[in-house]
Amino acid sequence: MKAIYIITFYIVRLLALTFLFTSCDSFVDVALPDSQMTKETVFEDYATTNAALTDIYAKIRDRGVLTGNNTGLSNQLGHYADELSPYGTPSNTSYNFYNNALLPTNATIATYWNTSYNHIYAANSIIEAIEKNENISEENKNQLLGESLFIRALLHFYLVNLYGDMPYITTTDYRIKSKVTRIPVSEVYKKVISDLETAITLLPVKYSPSDRSIPNRYAAKALLARVYLYNQSYAEAANEASAILNENTLFVLTPKLNEVFLINSKETIWQLQSPTAGQNTKEGALFILTAGPPQLVALNTNLVNSFDPADGRKVNWIKTVSKGSLSWHYAYKYKERTFTSVSLEYSVVFRLAEQYLIRAEARAKQGDLIGAKEDLNAVRKRAGLQETTAVGKEDILTAILEEKRWEFFTEFGNRFFDLKRSNQLDAVLSPIKPGWNTTDALFPIPQNELNANSLLGIQNPGY
Repeated sequence: MKAIYIITFYIVRLLALTFLFTSCDSFVDVALPDSQMTKETVFEDYATTNAALTDIYAKIRDRGVLTGNNTGLSNQLGHYADELSPYGTPSNTSYNFYNNALLPTNATIATYWNTSYNHIYAANSIIEAIEKNENISEENKNQLLGESLFIRALLHFYLVNLYGDMPYITTTDYRIKSKVTRIPVSEVYKKVISDLETAITLLPVKYSPSDRSIPNRYAAKALLARVYLYNQSYAEAANEASAILNENTLFVLTPKLNEVFLINSKETIWQLQSPTAGQNTKEGALFILTAGPPQLVALNTNLVNSFDPADGRKVNWIKTVSKGSLSWHYAYKYKERTFTSVSLEYSVVFRLAEQYLIRAEARAKQGDLIGAKEDLNAVRKRAGLQETTAVGKEDILTAILEEKRWEFFTEFGNRFFDLKRSNQLDAVLSPIKPGWNTTDALFPIPQNELNANSLLGIQNPGY
């Protein structure tokens, strides 16, 4: 009877958590009234609070910017840039991204906004509830706070790169949320950096569990290194990347390309766990083709043709299907598209190769061309390529950008963000995308959000 009571108790708590976290589709919606179950009740102890964090990771994996299905950034920003081509019926939402025909009423654009702020709201609920909670040990409290701050920073980072000036939400108080305004990109970055710096002091070095599905200190450092790079804080970016690269007992650049995305890869810094044992990634289910023509998506021919024929990534990460005289290429980074006896692959969000290329770019920007080439060549060597022939600063920076194109295609919009921050969107996309406009560097703010809160200001240019 005691066991049944305990199980029932936690089911009730988890149902309450689900109700709390799904009660606000938009960040300007009113929070639960005081008569409902309070955060202090829901987050009474470590078990229930940790369950709430687990629920946030699951929601991030299943819906929003980081989901691996066709609505996520890996797919849609791949179409928006020059990585992917859409197929299938006109109902395929990727056509709007591929043709740069986004409107403020686009459902996917609204989903990115709403789900991100919903997850942020959930993280803020945890932060507010446990700061003075005496039922949670200091060690566990630090872990929970560190993870919540990491999540808040992560999602605001993607929002600011998609929409530009943004509200930075640090509360669950509806009276504040309903009156928020957009702040400049530079201010958003300051808040992201502040959250990550605090998270780093709170998160442990050790992974728990060992599958690296829960962010530790180095996951926060990996994101911080990227944020510093995007913010043009090159010395700081190099330092954060070095802190990870120097931990060579924990992280190693996986020598075999076909093993980079396996669950136990020592290149992984943080990955999103599959929902059930034996289930693999949504990316594998989406991108791997078993026959042609594709039903939704295939790799853009321009991307495939840009690889050096000797590049091991072209051999191991790209495959082809044919029907008659026609052929289509598809991403084969993840090898499993269906269930296996045990899960073999999780969705990798941060991995070591990025830290090499972050440091390479940061070093080049500071004039350390020898160090930059060393880092660039580490990634090229793993791909089976010769050392770069780039010499001057600008040539090396161009080589790094190209290397990132070949290394990170179909990974959470990295290609689009790199073109954007290097001011190359127009030069690269205008010749191959007739619908491309300079203002397409930003997504439109969802129209229903502007209608709900006039303090958000005017629509982004071009929409």
